[in-house]
Amino acid sequence: MAEYKPIRKVVSGNYAAAYAVKHARVQVVAAYPITPQTSIIEKIAEFIANGEADIQYVPVESEHSAMAATIGASATGARAFTATAAQGLALMHEMLHWASGARLPIVMVDVNRAMAPPWSVWDDQTDSLAQRDTGWMQFYAENNQEVYDGVLMAFKVAETVNVPIMVVESAFILSHTYDVVEMIPQELVDEFLPPRKPLYTLTDFDNPISVGALATPADYYEFRYKLAKAHEDAKKIIKEVGREFGERFGRDYSDMIEKGHVDDADFVFMGLGSLMGTVKEAVDLLRSEGYRVGYAKVRWFRPFPREELLEIAEKVKGIAVLDRNFSFGQEGILFNEAKGALYGTGARPIMKNYIVGLGGRDFTVRDVRAIAENMKAIIESGKLDREVEWFHLKR
Repeated sequence: MAEYKPIRKVVSGNYAAAYAVKHARVQVVAAYPITPQTSIIEKIAEFIANGEADIQYVPVESEHSAMAATIGASATGARAFTATAAQGLALMHEMLHWASGARLPIVMVDVNRAMAPPWSVWDDQTDSLAQRDTGWMQFYAENNQEVYDGVLMAFKVAETVNVPIMVVESAFILSHTYDVVEMIPQELVDEFLPPRKPLYTLTDFDNPISVGALATPADYYEFRYKLAKAHEDAKKIIKEVGREFGERFGRDYSDMIEKGHVDDADFVFMGLGSLMGTVKEAVDLLRSEGYRVGYAKVRWFRPFPREELLEIAEKVKGIAVLDRNFSFGQEGILFNEAKGALYGTGARPIMKNYIVGLGGRDFTVRDVRAIAENMKAIIESGKLDREVEWFHLKR
């Protein structure tokens, strides 16, 4: 393997995604513009126009058509990509089931944006988490570097287990904010991510197949089981690919939950995506003041890392689950998943759900401090004041 000498560029999260698509040698891109995703496909179009990327771009009239075209491209054996956000992702919903049911290793970047109405273009995780039952794997990026790395790893994982993957980044907090990203020379990306080798393609005329044909009750059940098993099998592949990425490029992703200061913590903050960058800053400050706190950043929401969560839950007295989303009629989605994963395991940390930052409302170190004070009081008293708190609600 050639020596890794990173190429450092100051780019937005969206441009980081576009560069990853270029370096992954994606063959087909089909997408429809929507704020705050549009600059991803604009940058890809620029690469194509300049002759920097050999990509077939398919212009379409909607996000539903974008996913349909991407499905068709992937079914022929091409490495295929798309990107969207919010209402666009919702419009794709039917086709997301098609992609996973057909076992097509498509990679999509979803730029988290609050769902309308009222109209919003700011950060909120409900759009991606509302698609949790479509059979897509989901990786959440904390920063622009993880957007770039996540897309590259997603193609390798997806093409190993034949399940599509959504790489999720925050609207504006990442998508339009510039930061230094270490990019990988093309020849090293090619070593890490060789050309796709599909098991079956529609263009293999000597071995004709059908995709999405009718399955009777005698067969349908087993198709669902195999997709479920692929998600479980993917956990091992995710760890292997994340470890290999770390060995090659110095950024290890072998843990599905990134942990910090868990071993000596009374309680940890758990969450998804960019808000965990704020949490990390706050944890360092709080620990300098004597708080015994840590963090658990969930990188992969699907498949859900229940085994890693259990390891954390057995060590701490409490878990503050931060949700930039909400499942109406119930609670925060990550909170609900975490409780379900721990049910019946014997691990019984005090768990409280804090709904934060909906619609892009600022989530600050000061907020983390206030949550820490609340969690500390709960653990010391042993009494949970309320299970779900809308932390940013105007009083």
